[in-house]
Amino acid sequence: MVFGSHFDYIIIGNGLAGLQLVLKMASDTFFDDKQIALIDPSEKKTNDKTWSFWETEPSQWYNLPYKTWEKAKIITFEKSIYLNLSPYTYKSIKAIDFYNYAKQQLKSHNNIHFIIDEVVSLSENETLTINTKKNSFSANHVFDSRIPESFYQDSKSIKINQHFKGIVIKTESDVFDVDTFTMMDYRLKDGKQTTFTYVLPFSKNKGLVEFTYFTENTVDECVYDDYVKTYIKNHLQIENYQVIESEMGNIPMTTFPFDSYNTKNITKIGTGGGWVKPSSGYSFKHTEQKVAKIITNIKANKRPSHHLFKKKYKFYDKVFLKVLKDENHKGEWIFKQFYAKNDIETMFRFLDEESTFLEELKIMSSLFSWSFIKAFFKTL
Repeated sequence: MVFGSHFDYIIIGNGLAGLQLVLKMASDTFFDDKQIALIDPSEKKTNDKTWSFWETEPSQWYNLPYKTWEKAKIITFEKSIYLNLSPYTYKSIKAIDFYNYAKQQLKSHNNIHFIIDEVVSLSENETLTINTKKNSFSANHVFDSRIPESFYQDSKSIKINQHFKGIVIKTESDVFDVDTFTMMDYRLKDGKQTTFTYVLPFSKNKGLVEFTYFTENTVDECVYDDYVKTYIKNHLQIENYQVIESEMGNIPMTTFPFDSYNTKNITKIGTGGGWVKPSSGYSFKHTEQKVAKIITNIKANKRPSHHLFKKKYKFYDKVFLKVLKDENHKGEWIFKQFYAKNDIETMFRFLDEESTFLEELKIMSSLFSWSFIKAFFKTL
């Protein structure tokens, strides 16, 4: 049942950002008297993706991770880099587990309403009007996770696609090292592009094997399939296995100014708000940080989008993307330098946008090269 047609807050999209935002609202008594609606055409009943992230201590998601790891490795043609992640733990959450957790947490909140419908237009005039296929609503503020149409027409921004396909396989014998996941294996390449294989061992005989590109162009599905099969046969040396699940995706790594679409009454969130870290594609913990900032802003009577981004990290990301755009084959060298020459805490704090200036200098010095110098001045 829907409470009237006017809401204090409407959230367009029940994905990671929308659900994290409403969960945070539900946990704060400030929002107890606010009517909140989430509009999405999907009931979120399928496992459509996997989110992975690192953190130092148990969080509100403590019982959700499907598997956790305390060790990682990065493999290049020259060497293997083994990482002890302490004090961090790397965690993977299945989307369906997150969706079910969110629904369970929210079902007792009578002020929160799920509307299964599709938004067709959003207009900001004297009133904020949200038209769907079946209805029309108004709100005091809208949080919109849809990617702006202009993103697809834009030619000025740097756009690198992190596109991939992975399969979860079950093997006849024990082949996986369950304690260590493979963050990046560069031994299998598609020409001179930045490509790598990502392996998450869920058990000794079950794991995710994913082939990933950091490139401007995308490829046909059969291309990922061929590389995944080759990796399983040649590098994991597995002949017989059963495919349990598959997952395919494309994450934008871009300098597109998503935040310029924020207004007094509309806040862009999630991928459509530029919440995906442009240089890594990670979004789970960044979403958590952005949601916390939005809640703080609302309670302080500020625009929800106030100071949602830190300019220096936007600059760092832009330099990195510039190198990947101009010299895509340098991706392997960049990540090898990054992980080989810095300690875990420095790297993860930098990627989480919590680093000190000294840590940032250390990161920059580890990546010091003519490619970065050129990209730095072009970005300036």
